[in-house]
Amino acid sequence: MGVKNYLIEGVSCAGKTTVCDELLRRGYHAVHGDRELAYAGNPDTGEPATPETPGEHIWDLDKVRAIVADHSHQATFFCGGSRNAHRFLDLFDAVFVLELDRPTLERRLAERPDCEWGGPADQGADFARLQHETGHGLPTNAISIDATAPLTNVVDTVLVLSASAAG
Repeated sequence: MGVKNYLIEGVSCAGKTTVCDELLRRGYHAVHGDRELAYAGNPDTGEPATPETPGEHIWDLDKVRAIVADHSHQATFFCGGSRNAHRFLDLFDAVFVLELDRPTLERRLAERPDCEWGGPADQGADFARLQHETGHGLPTNAISIDATAPLTNVVDTVLVLSASAAG
């Protein structure tokens, strides 16, 4: 296993990508899971989607394991959402879920470009609202972080909590 590995999850528009960008800006090793690891597939088998069997947003398990096994970084932060997280949660030293209230979700959805998943012109906005209400697909027993706080506070909280989780 890598030195320390952390997952940062949350509903669409919770700030996973923004947190990842800030961690990278600060010099931390962070992985944009939704860009670097994701594909449409079966969350239980990992089989890619086909026209006959549409898939869900999942991460490549072999790629996740390879990054976790990389010992060249003190810590790696995986940022993004995956419907097959149940298959790799045990690889992480801590899991964080970015939490936000409904008004903040609605504001962020309205500000999101139409071309991005969850943008106002996309069905992803409806999914984000449903996931916000139900928590469907989010890891349980995770450490909650208030994603309505300013970005620097959110990232500082992730770093402090990850350091305490490291023991």
